Amino acid sequence: MTDDKLQQELSGGPDHWRQETDSNGILWLCIDKADASANVLSGTVLWQLKQILDPLATHPPAGLVIWSGKENGFVMGADINEFVDLTSAEQAFEAMRLGQRVLDDIENLRCPSVAVINGFALGGGLELAMACHYRLALENEKPILGLPEVQLGLHPGFGGTVRAVAIAGVRQAMPMMLTGKPVTVAKGQRIGLVDQIASAGQWRDAAREMIAASAPRSKAGFVDRLLNLKPLRPFVANMLRKQVAAKARKDHYPAPYAIVDLWQKFGASASNGYVEEARSMANLMVGDTSRNLVRVFFLQNRLKGQGSKPPRKLKRVHVVGAGVMGGDIAAWCAYRGLDVTLQDRATKYIDPALQRADKLFSKRIRDDGRRRDTRARLRADVSGDGIADADLIIEAIFEDLDAKRALYETVEASMRSDAVLATNTSSIRLESLRQDLRQPRRFLGLHFFNPVAQLPLVEVIRCDDTDQAVLDMAFAFVKGIGKLPLECSSAPGFVVNRVLSPYMGEALHLAEAGVALPDIDRAAEDFGMPMGPVELVDSVGLDVVLHVSKILGAAFDKPVPGQIAEMVDKGMLGRKSGQGFYRWEDGKAVKPPRADSAPADVIDRLLLPMVNESVACLHERVVSDADLLDAGVIFGTGFAPFRGGPLQYARDRGVDDVVARLEAFAGQHGDRYRPHEGWQTFA
Repeated sequence: MTDDKLQQELSGGPDHWRQETDSNGILWLCIDKADASANVLSGTVLWQLKQILDPLATHPPAGLVIWSGKENGFVMGADINEFVDLTSAEQAFEAMRLGQRVLDDIENLRCPSVAVINGFALGGGLELAMACHYRLALENEKPILGLPEVQLGLHPGFGGTVRAVAIAGVRQAMPMMLTGKPVTVAKGQRIGLVDQIASAGQWRDAAREMIAASAPRSKAGFVDRLLNLKPLRPFVANMLRKQVAAKARKDHYPAPYAIVDLWQKFGASASNGYVEEARSMANLMVGDTSRNLVRVFFLQNRLKGQGSKPPRKLKRVHVVGAGVMGGDIAAWCAYRGLDVTLQDRATKYIDPALQRADKLFSKRIRDDGRRRDTRARLRADVSGDGIADADLIIEAIFEDLDAKRALYETVEASMRSDAVLATNTSSIRLESLRQDLRQPRRFLGLHFFNPVAQLPLVEVIRCDDTDQAVLDMAFAFVKGIGKLPLECSSAPGFVVNRVLSPYMGEALHLAEAGVALPDIDRAAEDFGMPMGPVELVDSVGLDVVLHVSKILGAAFDKPVPGQIAEMVDKGMLGRKSGQGFYRWEDGKAVKPPRADSAPADVIDRLLLPMVNESVACLHERVVSDADLLDAGVIFGTGFAPFRGGPLQYARDRGVDDVVARLEAFAGQHGDRYRPHEGWQTFA
């Protein structure tokens, strides 16, 4: 936002700050962003803060306390909505320098200042707190202190790369910035980011005492100050780069490398570190990686915002089918606070699922009492008694149309009339499944992905006449268990499996053409995919891939890969059996050495059919728009987030180029590459 626009907004806009000076001369400054549920440091918020601070430079109060008027936290960070308006590095640089100058004004005040952290202090919010002399945090067991900018392809830009190292030291500050993971206030106190912890009823007295004491500011310990010396920085920086390189390539994700570079060059020096931080941040903000990751951030929020408030809260879930998917869905629902009953033909089929649940709870829940309570919410239910009390019944048995329909007849006889029946089918059309139901409009699909505990997307499948209140309950359920719902129409393969199918199928065509399996996987990984297609086939299971291939093959007149059918007949199912295209040991693929080189067109042959199928899904209205389709493919398949999704990738690369490449491949390798008619309207 330009200075002129800011001043125009300030002249007639709402106040985001409230001031009160007490009898002791302490200025209590409350940030309470107008018309917002959470505080963010927008341009107007920063400008108003600057107007407040300017006279304090010459007439300081006895102390300054910055606190939040929002119950949900201190400050969530900068206003990401304003990032998209920055069209040049120069604009971005000035925006960062504004924030830095305002925070410098706080740090340079000739009076003590205290930031009262009553909840989330993230990004610019934590940078604001670090600019204060002291940080007072309210008791909180959740990880609420963080510098997560790297997840948007950025790094701290309001002085955080300097202050975090100066306060907490390079050994603590760097992991926070490089991973973006937040820490608890208890850890914050151990590493110097928090000076004191107080209860909700005592923070005002504690703030007054901190101002009166005027203790020295927290700073990094001796070892970290030693590591910050110029001769030692290159050694530490090289170690950090190796750690980053193990997880991300510089050409894909430049931000973490920029963080290390800034520290190595300037050693968290205030004299030149701030300006260089702003310059580095500005370059990242207008780069493709950050643009796409910011877009993914908004896509994620859009998925979270789907649906209206349902008529009642869903509390009880009944899952039929205790296999890997059904058992893990049940365990995850219990972990997220729901009462769950798990049904199968006999106890011996449910016990393995309960054992996996125990492992999940042990890994994720440290408190013994809370872990016991969670385990108590998950109960075996061979007879299916839980159906009568359930708000939601999820069917997760094997993929057989007749078996599912027979089960529904039994379930519908016991379930409440206001309950919802859902299927976890991965490929069967809902119209076929619901054919004999008494209340077909209350039936929908909830397609989870394996492993349930890790993958964030759930496809919410509807028919044309599915009851909207039922959809709203499904959206609320999915969001309530910490997942992202993607609304899809009932269609073969829905979105994720349909888009993945040609990606995995092309890998087999390449293998038949003589390209080494590790080279196929490496090409996809070099593009930015989290896993190569051959390893993905093994991970999903060749039996599952074969079943989905048959469904999609029949629907779209595509051949089913014969090699997979042969391997399934031999029991070579991939990771689950220990042998597929690769041999698997301890859950990891044992890959043969790579060849010296692979054909240059491997990545296009893998990815462009996937992009082509995405256009087909959009054209057929399986999802309502291109943004939702990109969101589904990113969160459902792990499609390289920094590329913004398959359709955004096509736009960035050029639609004409993508279509021309597909037509060329069609001429060389067959009609499976033929560009879909949807490209005409997409372009």
